[in-house]
Amino acid sequence: MDMNFQSSNIITDRLLRSWVRCKRKAWLDRFGNQTKRVWSAHRALQLDHQQRCLAELLPMKAGKGLRACQQGKKGVIGLRLKGVGPSGELLEAHPPLLERMGGECKWGKYVYRPVLTRQGRKITREHRLTLCFVGLLLEQVQKASVTQGVIVSKAGEYLERQTISLSEKLQDQLKVALIKLNADLKRDEIPQITSDRRKCSLCSWRGICNNEASEQGQLSEISGIGAKREQMLQELGINKLQDLAKTNPQVLSKSLNRFGEQHAAIAHQLVAQAEAQHTGKEKRLSRLQALPELINAPGVLLYDIEADPDNHDDFLHGFVRLNRRNNGEWDLQAAKYQPILTLSDHGEDICWKRINRKLAFFKDWPILHYGETESRSILSLAKRQGAQDIELKELRKRFIDIHARLRLYWLLPLNSYGLKTVASWTNFQWSHAGAEGARALMWWRQWKGAGDKKRGHINALKWLLKYNHDDCLATWSVASWLLKQDSFD
Repeated sequence: MDMNFQSSNIITDRLLRSWVRCKRKAWLDRFGNQTKRVWSAHRALQLDHQQRCLAELLPMKAGKGLRACQQGKKGVIGLRLKGVGPSGELLEAHPPLLERMGGECKWGKYVYRPVLTRQGRKITREHRLTLCFVGLLLEQVQKASVTQGVIVSKAGEYLERQTISLSEKLQDQLKVALIKLNADLKRDEIPQITSDRRKCSLCSWRGICNNEASEQGQLSEISGIGAKREQMLQELGINKLQDLAKTNPQVLSKSLNRFGEQHAAIAHQLVAQAEAQHTGKEKRLSRLQALPELINAPGVLLYDIEADPDNHDDFLHGFVRLNRRNNGEWDLQAAKYQPILTLSDHGEDICWKRINRKLAFFKDWPILHYGETESRSILSLAKRQGAQDIELKELRKRFIDIHARLRLYWLLPLNSYGLKTVASWTNFQWSHAGAEGARALMWWRQWKGAGDKKRGHINALKWLLKYNHDDCLATWSVASWLLKQDSFD
């Protein structure tokens, strides 16, 4: 069969994954200006996770390419599969691993099945369709049916392995998906921005989409509005941010009541948030002081955790000690940063002892953090290490969630109340441009190495610590803004 495989008309496994996540992303992957892509550490973390999983699944060295398949190697990497889809589409896949199993193919008395890796807890439609896509091409190459694939994931110290049936139903789903994908790629105009923006922070095209959504005043740009709520508002004839900002909240509440009382209850909040973003002006929700605990506090501890969610590992507890001068001003210039690393060869108990010693030394100091992760994690750690109920109660009283206080007392003209967005709005700047949690995790894994005592490049650890230090200071930047607003009254 003569197939003209050119990059302009091939559907790849990576393009299929993009399309399952977002039709617009797939279109941009094919036709977008590649210089507009924004680098994200997420892809690097995926590849690192993939390498770790496959190394544990197949300890011996894998064979490479078509020759390895002909030789019947137990595992094969580096094979690029090409073939034709159910409707004549030109397809190409580069599976991370093929695993040998019993059967018979054109090379001998064995067959291969595809292996993928996943991050997160769930096997998604993206995983299943990708496995089926690779299986379709593998069948054409080895001249033998591929009835199953494997998905592996490393959770903590254990490798999870699950066999996926490549059933006729799944193959039908793939056929429909390929037809729709092919049709979307033939469109002259770029697809609309998705209303489900939850994963946009991981996308390399997020800069283009964020700018366009902001310019158009899309409802998805309003903090508190997701895909379902956007659809509800559109059914009510509210299609843009400025439309919502001008809506009567009482009327909106009655209209939203048919979708559920929970939606009607926040109508006033949605209108007020849209108004703040439309006018570019913050709005105070209460005349009470947001941080009364700091009025007489001798100092505060700024606290931020860096974590590896896939391995359930809080690997860095960062503290900044911020004293108060005799004149009542906060001495930010003299603030001291102390990182506490959780190393496997030290054990969690050593980490807790160091943290507990610090907390006890500054027992009268409030602990400021941004979001509920820090307080929840450290209280869980204390409980695992045998802290008594009275100790947990006293510790819990010291935590002040700056994010929660901000949401309780203020509406800001921002589409997100995340630390990066809010702190940047207060004019705080991170030392590393584009720094984010995913990049911090990447730095940690680069320094930590393969798990032995030999560590990676020391610069990775330095960058990680600087990023965590900046997160602590960013938390104070938001807290300081709240204090200044209180002082204006």
